Amino acid sequence: MTDVAPAPSRLAPDTDEPVLIIGAGVAGPAVAARLGKLGIRAEILECGDGVAYVWRLRYDRMRMNTCRWNIRLWFGRFPQGTPAFPTRDQFVRYMESYVAKHDLKVRYGVRVDRIDKVAGGWQLATSTGDLTARQVIVATGHDRTPRLPDWPGRDLFPGRLIHSVQYRNPREFRGADVLVVGSGCSGTDIAADLAHGGAARVRLAVRSQPHIMMRKSPWGPNDLVAAALQRLPLSVADSMDRFIRRTTVGNLTPWGLRLPEEGTFTTFRRDDAQPTVVDPDFIEGVRAGRIEIVAGVSSLDADGVQLTDGTRLRPDAIVAATGFSNGLAPLVGHLGVLDDQGQPLSRPGTGLYFLGYGKGVGVIGPNARRATEQLCRDLASERLGSVASFSTR
Repeated sequence: MTDVAPAPSRLAPDTDEPVLIIGAGVAGPAVAARLGKLGIRAEILECGDGVAYVWRLRYDRMRMNTCRWNIRLWFGRFPQGTPAFPTRDQFVRYMESYVAKHDLKVRYGVRVDRIDKVAGGWQLATSTGDLTARQVIVATGHDRTPRLPDWPGRDLFPGRLIHSVQYRNPREFRGADVLVVGSGCSGTDIAADLAHGGAARVRLAVRSQPHIMMRKSPWGPNDLVAAALQRLPLSVADSMDRFIRRTTVGNLTPWGLRLPEEGTFTTFRRDDAQPTVVDPDFIEGVRAGRIEIVAGVSSLDADGVQLTDGTRLRPDAIVAATGFSNGLAPLVGHLGVLDDQGQPLSRPGTGLYFLGYGKGVGVIGPNARRATEQLCRDLASERLGSVASFSTR
């Protein structure tokens, strides 16, 4: 597969006012590069000190849950020899090279606090002063603000309590009794990291039984398999997923992880509930008793942790892998562009766009390409009253 595609028509001279893009994660650089191919200048505002800043903050052993063929953006191959699932650092280097290759203009250390409608466009209140633009693209992503549950008695807990975004590696937890809260991808991965990295005891608090999927199966990378199964009727996809789980994960019910009755793809279609992607060392840790599965957390106090089944624990530390929110409310909540769940609503023709908030089973590249394609059509139509010829890749 080649990275060469027919050059689309240029829609505007380089002297046009730039589109302002908030966020230099994945979606921001993707749309900036695409706009550049169309002759529309774009400037990215990033609060961190480098591209893919959020990814730089993740724990040391993190690998992408999406294979490199599904991460790849427009005109941006991974270097030869990159593994199927890039590490955190490999992904950051990929995004750095992408920004350099496309000569994207990124202003680092600029935090955008609020967007307001003004005559002729939008005003952005930033940490370095106000900016205005006719068109603004918000691409800060799903994982902007760590979400730490407000457990009763949280302030009384005598041990260490951190969110997973603060976790780096198991070195500082050697010999410690650690409770990891949350059975998503980060929670299971961190539990395995701790269990194999010297923690004296590791327990994983599970409130809702997860749909577990191996990162890689005999049939290929999980996200490629999942993408193929999504094309099938739900009953067929769920049935095949159960077969794959029995073959690769096995029965973990004796250790406290039972297969949910409702199928993975039925749940995803209704709730956008992502499966939990794990590696063999997590399964091994559970079966060997190095990772103990316990009930969800009910409350904390000066004596430790109360679980929902009445069990009391006294861990030295808690790592809360309890997810993130998109953090859009302070930025645009006053504009009436968010739904009841805080997700952005489409408002064509307003000059304010959102990119990177759609549903998808871990296919960063294809989702970014499709979303960017449509956004560029809308933006070009709004700017010039016409739509160019696009080549979706």
